[in-house]
Amino acid sequence: MHDMLPLLDALGFPAIRRGRLEALQVNLTYRCNQRCLHCHVNAGPTRTESMDDATLAVLREVIDAHPVQTLDLTGGAPELHPRFRQLVGHARRAGLRVIDRCNLTILGEPGQEDLAEFLAGEGVEITASLPCYARDNVDRQRGEGVFERSIAGLRRLNALGYGAGDGLVLNLVYNPQGPSLSPPQAALEADYKAHLAADFGIRFDHLLTITNQPIARFGSTLVSKGQFSAYLQLLRDSYRAENLAAVMCRSLVSVDWQGYLYDCDFNQMLGLPLELIGRQRPHLRDLLRTDLAGNPIVTRDHCFACTAGQGSSCGGALRG
Repeated sequence: MHDMLPLLDALGFPAIRRGRLEALQVNLTYRCNQRCLHCHVNAGPTRTESMDDATLAVLREVIDAHPVQTLDLTGGAPELHPRFRQLVGHARRAGLRVIDRCNLTILGEPGQEDLAEFLAGEGVEITASLPCYARDNVDRQRGEGVFERSIAGLRRLNALGYGAGDGLVLNLVYNPQGPSLSPPQAALEADYKAHLAADFGIRFDHLLTITNQPIARFGSTLVSKGQFSAYLQLLRDSYRAENLAAVMCRSLVSVDWQGYLYDCDFNQMLGLPLELIGRQRPHLRDLLRTDLAGNPIVTRDHCFACTAGQGSSCGGALRG
């Protein structure tokens, strides 16, 4: 993935700095039961990278000592980490909001039969990938049969109270199928809710539109099709300066499976560590003694994906 860096340093993204740290987004493992075409992590069933117990101990120490408010767990499929449930329980007892970035099909995997009940019992917020409400589009992007298994997962979550608007939050994530920007989030959310309710009786809270990053699998696909430069130019031409104030890297730190820190998950995949004076590769331990407010954010041209059009973050569009 680092070989994409020379392609991402020509357009000159504006310099920005951090605000107050509010969320840790932790990549527990690259292992996943799926292998999606748009995955910027290149996750899959054969990946073995996984956070070890020593690093998890530091993470728990940070959770206990730092005034961070949200623990955002991602992967791969974060639920496949053997300490996932212990970490969730620890964070919830510490009063943190916990988000599980769930691919939905994991809920039906062997050994995960009680996962949905566990998440509901802990009050975990679920952010689930469903790139379309049509079967063919989902299976094309995420694999044959994934749509039906995703619908089964959503029905199971609904049966436990998720998406009813009374505490158990269920958000869905939309990614464009190709080198284009997402439609307006509010209008697309209305379409999703109408179709999923009419066709499957499914309800959810919010739809989050996330622009595809020109890195990893998606970036390589763009290069192979001769679309990379045109997509970067689309992102640059769609830049909106007002989105800079709300980009997720101002309030979030991305943590890799070894405990190293990055300004966002995308920088993590590109091997661009968070900048910290005196530290070549800042680690979780540094959060115990360092205030990152005002710290410069490492940027490259892929950052235009977060500021194009309505804006994009792990929490969806930045503007209505």
